[in-house]
Amino acid sequence: MSYEMIAIFMFATMMAMLLTGQRVFGAIGFVAVIAALVLWGDRGGYDIAFSSAMKLMKWYPLLTLPMFIFMGYVLSESKIADDLYKMFHVWMGGLKGGLAIGTIGLMVLISAMNGLSVAGMAIGATIALPELLKRNYDKRMVTGVIQAGSSLGILVPPSVVLVLYAMIARQPVGQLWLAGVVPGLMMAAMFIIYIAVRCHLNPTLGPALPKEDRDIPMSEKLALLRAGMLPLVIFAAMMVPFVNGWTSLVESSAIGALTAFLAAVVKGRMTREVFETSVRMTLGISCMFMWIILAALAFGAVFDGLGAVKAIETLFTERLGLNPWVILILMQLSFILMGTFLDDTAMLVIVAPLYVPLVAALGFDLIWYGVLYTITTQIAYMTPPFGYNLFLMRAMAPPEITLRDIYGSILPFVLVMVLALTLVILFPDIALWLPGWVYGN
Repeated sequence: MSYEMIAIFMFATMMAMLLTGQRVFGAIGFVAVIAALVLWGDRGGYDIAFSSAMKLMKWYPLLTLPMFIFMGYVLSESKIADDLYKMFHVWMGGLKGGLAIGTIGLMVLISAMNGLSVAGMAIGATIALPELLKRNYDKRMVTGVIQAGSSLGILVPPSVVLVLYAMIARQPVGQLWLAGVVPGLMMAAMFIIYIAVRCHLNPTLGPALPKEDRDIPMSEKLALLRAGMLPLVIFAAMMVPFVNGWTSLVESSAIGALTAFLAAVVKGRMTREVFETSVRMTLGISCMFMWIILAALAFGAVFDGLGAVKAIETLFTERLGLNPWVILILMQLSFILMGTFLDDTAMLVIVAPLYVPLVAALGFDLIWYGVLYTITTQIAYMTPPFGYNLFLMRAMAPPEITLRDIYGSILPFVLVMVLALTLVILFPDIALWLPGWVYGN
């Protein structure tokens, strides 16, 4: 059997195992190790898994992962995130669609605190959704807002998914995070413009709050503003030293975690239950991501050994004669297809061993491609019929919001995200300007 056929058989076996419901890291790691043992015997097979584990343990930036996850859970479990929504509720409720716009702002700040889209979804569904429905907002509008806003968690720094991409693509995490800032804020602004225009044309979708609901003393408004600004202060305390070169990435992540912890203590919300839940969730998610990275590295090592990446490059560029841009678009379309049954992390570890070397060989910037990948996976797991986020939203939404409502709610936001993706493809400096300015390259 040729090496190309072995690579195809490995990929097909892995996909079949994933379709049976096996854990992502288990399916990928199992196929990688068994293939290595069959191809290179005991010594080679064991060495690939062992060297991948050592490579993972020696990757210093991985220490940022538990720090940022802990910071996000402390802010969420201590209800500091609730203060954000109260602030938006009071200050923006007078606008048509103001609470929906405020929810997008909430999601951006949650993304900057956590780096996981599921955290934004959980907070939006438990805090914002009941309030929006109670204020007679259209149920399709609000479910779309929460899903679209929560997707920003994997693009706005500190994105955990971009940390994984950095590990697999061997790119600097700091540059990837900075590359996600402008596209993430641009996409949030596009969501806000869409909401404002829709609610201006049809005020029943997002009515302004009655004056009596907004008529509270200015002193209370300012108190809410100060409470809502606390997460921004935490984010600034973490990112400003890093951007100015005063601290390393790992040191900044430790500053963020410590600042969030102290903020919860000062506000009297750091109870034993909050601390225990935050630590348990941090440990569980960090271990899950480490296993996934380990499996992806082992799988990628086998593919490199087979020369599968070179074979695929030859197939596309020489045998089929495809233009590099056509190949890039086909790769993005494959992400959207996989997003119908996989989450963003699974998509990354499955195709990164193939796509990242191919993207580099085609002459594209891997920092820029990391942003493209992230936006495309945002679109993928919100695209009907089987988008990952759609069923997550259904699990968290009240019974009156049906799956049909959720499908209908997300389509306008998907179109906005496709427009944002197109802009980043056509104008790469949207992603590359900020890291180039900060790092001087």
